[in-house]
Amino acid sequence: MTSSQDFADLSGNAAAGLSEWERFGVDTSAPHSARVYDYWLGGKTNFPPDRAMGRAIEEAVPSVKAMAKENRAFQGRAVRHLAEQQGIRQFLDLGTGIPTSPNTHEIAEAASPGTRVVYVDNDPIVLAHARALMVSTPASRTTYIHQDLGKPDELLADPALTSTLDLGRPVGLLMIAVLMLVADEADPWGKVAALRDALPSGSCLALTHPTQDFDPESVAKVAEAARAGGMTLVPRTRDEVARFFDGWELIEPGVAPVMAWRPDGEPPADPHAAYYWGGVARKP
Repeated sequence: MTSSQDFADLSGNAAAGLSEWERFGVDTSAPHSARVYDYWLGGKTNFPPDRAMGRAIEEAVPSVKAMAKENRAFQGRAVRHLAEQQGIRQFLDLGTGIPTSPNTHEIAEAASPGTRVVYVDNDPIVLAHARALMVSTPASRTTYIHQDLGKPDELLADPALTSTLDLGRPVGLLMIAVLMLVADEADPWGKVAALRDALPSGSCLALTHPTQDFDPESVAKVAEAARAGGMTLVPRTRDEVARFFDGWELIEPGVAPVMAWRPDGEPPADPHAAYYWGGVARKP
């Protein structure tokens, strides 16, 4: 039986071979969204199939690495807004991905020491890195759980979540570039609604989602490349993304291109240069 320390030791070993990861249940033979994203962000925790998928998508959208960084920048601005302007002191970060500083807990703690964060992902390699690297300050608390977005009831009942977050107090629910991995027939809107319904008044939802709205032809090629590699990747329109916020109060500027959502400094010259919608909403 392997332990959390085994994971931590392996995650710190940049030279670890594929077979070492495979004994922890990591499928290194097929691309995984978290590792493809890690490749685009310049990380080192990715394997040949991830890099091949990343390059195939780059062929369709050469600026995809810059887009990934803009998506990440939105996350930082959204977390900072929730902590500083909305008074959120608890975060549930779904689809965490491989840690890339600054992470949610680092941004939130800078705004308010004592923040609690639960990270969720379903990839064992993310588990290894999260447990090794996502260490909070003594005043705060950070937990990682291996769960599936597709099972919201199980996720909400997980003891690690319920012992870290008080679901009777407002929670910041983060779903950054994760819902495109859920096909329409799996009802991603219903799954998000189940999570939103479990949160109290004053909670907030921040999400981003890739879209075909800005460049339909190129994004269609991306979706096809993903399918050919065995990955689900569903771009969605602005109206489809807005449905994830149904019944909650959108915070200005509403559902907007991620580059145009409360940018730091001057507004971008071309806010459609990153093919993502983003938004933040508050539960009445």
